[in-house]
Amino acid sequence: MPTTEYMKIPRERVGVLIGTKGATKNLVEKTTHTHLEIDSEAGTVSISPTPESDDPLSVWKTRYIVKAIGRGFNPEIALKLTDDEMMLDIINLPDYVGKSKKAVTRQKSRIIGKDGRTRDIITEMAEVDVSIYGKTVSIIGNMAHVQIAHEAVELILNGSRHKTVYSFLQKKKQDRRMREFQETHKIIDL
Repeated sequence: MPTTEYMKIPRERVGVLIGTKGATKNLVEKTTHTHLEIDSEAGTVSISPTPESDDPLSVWKTRYIVKAIGRGFNPEIALKLTDDEMMLDIINLPDYVGKSKKAVTRQKSRIIGKDGRTRDIITEMAEVDVSIYGKTVSIIGNMAHVQIAHEAVELILNGSRHKTVYSFLQKKKQDRRMREFQETHKIIDL
């Protein structure tokens, strides 16, 4: 039974969702076999399946793609969410620091780091994509990697020093590589 999802994104992100001459909207529709109805003034989006859609989760996946674009990701990265292994995690900063604009801004600055260094390190070490937009930090990646990046962001939000966060990320990356190495060796030994 086809269902239509309704959602809202920030109005300043509607142009990104539509793209030049509707290119991004068309790409999302073609990739996900859905139809997007976008109200630029209100920032509302309705997502419905197209007749040729054979994936019962197409509307649900598209909802997360649109949400990712609304949270500051570029459409190319947001489209990674068509892969069943990928997920979107959104961390709401006021949940950690309260509603103070100063506190939210300070924590966003800590997560970004000088010249974007901290965000880049999280992105590289956890092998995820990170977007810091509005009052949120959003992460796209596979579940295990997203969980590591989420923990790193939480460490920063809970006041850990950057050095501690980098060490945490380095250890997780080494653990992951060791597991992958061991799994590869098991396959070879068979």
